Amino acid sequence: MLCSIISVTYQCEKTIARTIESVLHQTYGDIEYILIDGASTDKTVQIAESYRERFERTPGRTIKILSEPDRGMYDALNKGARMATGALVGQINGDDWYEPEAVETMVRLFQRQPYDVAWGSIRIRKPSGAMIKHAKIGKLWTTSHWCHPAMFSRREILLQFPYALESMYDDFDYITAVWRAGKTVLTIDRVISNFSFGGMSTQKSLSEVKRRIDIVYKIYRKHGMSRLYWFHRLGLELAKYVLG
Repeated sequence: MLCSIISVTYQCEKTIARTIESVLHQTYGDIEYILIDGASTDKTVQIAESYRERFERTPGRTIKILSEPDRGMYDALNKGARMATGALVGQINGDDWYEPEAVETMVRLFQRQPYDVAWGSIRIRKPSGAMIKHAKIGKLWTTSHWCHPAMFSRREILLQFPYALESMYDDFDYITAVWRAGKTVLTIDRVISNFSFGGMSTQKSLSEVKRRIDIVYKIYRKHGMSRLYWFHRLGLELAKYVLG
């Protein structure tokens, strides 16, 4: 079964080689790699192109590279989903990287229990050290155990539920829409990918805390979920603000 992997990049010259290497050296044998770049002005695309020959001479590997202006990472992910030809599609950012058996793990899970979307655990890399964010679905539908860099979807689901291009939490909007539609959503508590800590979702200021609460609460309400989720989100964001 062919599996497509999408990486979205912009000005990633310092990290993209590690991401590409992690895809190239997967234990699973049938992978289509799609790199969607947002018209970087550094050496991101040049570095990606330097891997083309290695992909072409590696059995079971193909690579597609597209660089053009876009409307952000989720617009690029939508492009990648339309370009993909694999039955399953994984998504790994240009500054993150897979464990060697990531794709094999998610394909084997699909073969045992066919899913529409599934995700595994991630290793969060902080300057102070690494920690594991364990994948699971609890009694509350929450981002607490939601691991986008370890997510795999059926291609048809990505096309049926494209990213909305509304906020930095479009990924949570996507998985919530899929779950509320009654699709099969699974998790596996095995480290799939490594996540570089940083970015908009980790900025520490009270104004950012309020903005993230508002964005995620809007997603809950968009999908007809309880107003009580506001209090859950408040507690989660305050904990992140205090504990880091």
